[in-house]
Amino acid sequence: MSWLIKSGTLITAAETFEADILIEGERIAAIGTGLQAAGAVEVDATGKLVMPGGIDPHVHFDLPMFGTVSSDDHYTGQKAAAFGGTTTVMDFVPQEYPTLKESIEAWHAKADHRAAIDFGFHMNITRLDTRTASEIPDLPDLGVTTLKVFMAYNGRLRLSDGEIFDVLRIARANGMLTMLHAENGDVIETLIADALAAGHTGTEWHAQTRPAWGAVEAVLRGAALAAQAEAPLYIVHMNAAGEVDQLQYARQRGVPVMGETCPQYLFFTIEHLRRPDGAKWVCSPPMRTPQDNSRLWQGLADGTLQTIGTDHCPFFFDGTRPILYENQLVAIPGKELGKDDFTLIPNGLPAVQDRLPILWTYGVRAGHLSPNQFVALTSTNAAKIFGLYPRKGALLPGADADLVIWDPERRLTYGLAYAHHRTDYNLFENWELAGFPEKVFLRGNLIVDGDNWLGKAGMGNFLSRQPGAAVL
Repeated sequence: MSWLIKSGTLITAAETFEADILIEGERIAAIGTGLQAAGAVEVDATGKLVMPGGIDPHVHFDLPMFGTVSSDDHYTGQKAAAFGGTTTVMDFVPQEYPTLKESIEAWHAKADHRAAIDFGFHMNITRLDTRTASEIPDLPDLGVTTLKVFMAYNGRLRLSDGEIFDVLRIARANGMLTMLHAENGDVIETLIADALAAGHTGTEWHAQTRPAWGAVEAVLRGAALAAQAEAPLYIVHMNAAGEVDQLQYARQRGVPVMGETCPQYLFFTIEHLRRPDGAKWVCSPPMRTPQDNSRLWQGLADGTLQTIGTDHCPFFFDGTRPILYENQLVAIPGKELGKDDFTLIPNGLPAVQDRLPILWTYGVRAGHLSPNQFVALTSTNAAKIFGLYPRKGALLPGADADLVIWDPERRLTYGLAYAHHRTDYNLFENWELAGFPEKVFLRGNLIVDGDNWLGKAGMGNFLSRQPGAAVL
């Protein structure tokens, strides 16, 4: 099928210009003015913006945690992503099977038949032994070129610094990228024990026991390990001002380290955890302060930070009360599991649909970011870092026709009425938006048309990536 999008204002990471776009099959065939194409379906984009589909490099679908599971699976979460203008997501494969290949195959079994948009995988390395070390170089043959390691979650996910150093060196030797969860696991475990012993079980103690200083020193420690391994490093979900300072310090000294933040760390603080419904904001790492919010915005604007993901990992606020999702009642145990103990609250929140609309109104329109920075931070940079560019994240002939036609004048009061996450709350309830996706194309297929869902489970493709991607 062919589409001809006429007279739109195209926004890329580098340019803004008026042009037509011709889509033939799954690819962009041509970009120019006055394009004609017999038989193509024409879409008048006058007064509208046309951008590459968003890429969320950090999501968790169908993830077991604390005796329950994140409430979005690879269909519901990807459907929500599409309504927000995101056409590619990247999920994390837990190291739960004897071999890395078996773990990836198990995640394919969950994802492939449900995927509504295109997707890729990162591989968690939470157990490093001789066998695992020997298997990592084979991952690119499975389309996986990124590894995630943790400095927190002692006894479950954490590797020692020496093991992280080994992973970095193996990754470097094979053209792969290591991703780091940067917190100090030893301090966290000590503070949690102290808090519980003192009877502090309220939601705010989730943040109080994960202090920003632990994240700050972990970022510097991670950068130092990367420098000594001469390997690239990508630090996920950065949330504290000092983390941005340390990232800037390392980058100024030539360390190939990059950083990601998330919408929740730009807009919310520990005060939200002190609310009666504070469990809605429980995620790891936690919300910080207004000063941290400001420094993160600055880091995005000046290029210290490279991407904005979401760490989307939603749970019901009250999983005892069903919601209606696609005409079926659904109830999944959620944050009520920790109503008497903050350590039992499932860590995570919904955001994959919210990311682009919220950042457009409160990032671009508020003057924090230019439209071109918006595209870079939410799409193009991730495509480059994770080996998808120029197939993804670009408006170029030959690229996948993943496009968002954006109505910059549409105004709405956002929240559950518009969000398609399979959960019972939205962090941005009643926020006023100016600008929203009107049409979303996935590889030339119109999957979102206004408020109508035209996509389906199984139409998303797994993105097999090659090693040697760019370090920005």
